Amino acid sequence: MIGGNGTSDMTSASGKDYATGRRLMTDEVNAVVEAIFASGDAEVLVNDSHGDMQNLLHTELDPRVEYIQGAVKPFGMMEGLDSTFDAAIFLGYHARAGTARGFLAHTGSGIVKGLWIGDVEAGEGEMNAAYAGSLGVPVILASGDSAFTAQFAQNVPARTVVTKVATTPLSARLRHPERVRSDLADATREALASLGTARVWSTPAPVRVRIRFADVTRPQIMEAVPGVRQVDGYTVEFTAGSMGDAYRLIRLLYRFVTV
Repeated sequence: MIGGNGTSDMTSASGKDYATGRRLMTDEVNAVVEAIFASGDAEVLVNDSHGDMQNLLHTELDPRVEYIQGAVKPFGMMEGLDSTFDAAIFLGYHARAGTARGFLAHTGSGIVKGLWIGDVEAGEGEMNAAYAGSLGVPVILASGDSAFTAQFAQNVPARTVVTKVATTPLSARLRHPERVRSDLADATREALASLGTARVWSTPAPVRVRIRFADVTRPQIMEAVPGVRQVDGYTVEFTAGSMGDAYRLIRLLYRFVTV
């Protein structure tokens, strides 16, 4: 969750404060981008990753970046990443589904109640970091509410910036966006200065995945996908040969299989 965003109305196109949310998100990206270029020559790719993935005011992004917009893409939040990148930065993340008092906590979509990659309970942050790690790309910085940063730091060796303190699933104690942007810029410069010692976080192949859903009908239907097995009324599992294959199938099951 980005700085200055404290209600669900700021995250949805139908919300009365969505325009403010878009502005805050764009300003936050630009603060990080400016810090990247201040640290040296770079090529920066920005991938819109929230909801329908057309949230950033892209005409107001730093003109030195390239921008991926739209939600129908095989690798979703990680679209465009490959092994040629030196690092990845995650902005505005939330805690995983089921987190007590995590602000707007969820994993992928509201239908997912739990996700495990190998033996690790994962949210979107861990899932995306595992994919980046499979390509040899370290996550050097991640930001989000206090619940997210606490969870993420337990698994992924990256700097974190707290954008707000999660108080309930639907409310948060906000830090001022200017302070958040300043902290993000500082953390970006620090992370890039120590890029040579950055470590990837990955899970060994083959990759075993377990997903717990909110209803008992969906897991039955998902068994029609080759390799997917129903574990119990709410849960399916599968094993993939690589994190890339696992990532695409996870995304298919929670976003594109409808009941």
